Amino acid sequence: MGFLFARRFVLSNSLGYTWPMASVPGYLQPYLDAAARHGGNFPTLLWASRKTQAARFMAIVNTCPLSGKKILDVGCGRADLLQYLHDAGSHPSQYIGIEAVEDLAAVARQRPDARIIVGDFVADAQLMDVAAEVIIFSGSLNTVEPSVFYQALSAALVLARQAVVFNFLCSPALAAAEYLYWHKPADVLQFARAHCRSIGWLNDYLDGDMTIFMGK
Repeated sequence: MGFLFARRFVLSNSLGYTWPMASVPGYLQPYLDAAARHGGNFPTLLWASRKTQAARFMAIVNTCPLSGKKILDVGCGRADLLQYLHDAGSHPSQYIGIEAVEDLAAVARQRPDARIIVGDFVADAQLMDVAAEVIIFSGSLNTVEPSVFYQALSAALVLARQAVVFNFLCSPALAAAEYLYWHKPADVLQFARAHCRSIGWLNDYLDGDMTIFMGK
């Protein structure tokens, strides 16, 4: 299925924050382990390849055009989404990223056209309160358990001015690693329908992955 649209009528970082070794959140540990090996390079993002990363970015843009929008990229990594948007000729009016892994944030901060907030959006949802028109999660929800998955989306819906767009693992096909979580599409769509006025989705771009648009 292509795109369907429906409308309803009714470690440490530069800020000085540290995680004691015994209390590093489980959802961040895989990234911190990867950063210990790869620093701020692409493998620390835990994507299978640049091709699959780009496929997800394309799905985001196809469900919610971002040109001229103030966007917040939650769990932005190296700000690769911003580079993708520029390459595609889709230029946001402002790009803000949130990243908890300092090695990745350090790379993102090298971009003069990006504002990067270093912090953990799960531990502090108010980090997303930046008056963004569109809040985006690309891959950053894949290591959180289901209750946190929905908690983060609910918080983003409150704080976004216009919409929330996110991708998630929708079958075991891409969730082989023990730290990854996948969700049944019907359950996530039910949540979306119950919490926003309009929804759209794509699930034909990568086997085992799905992108959902939630409009306010």
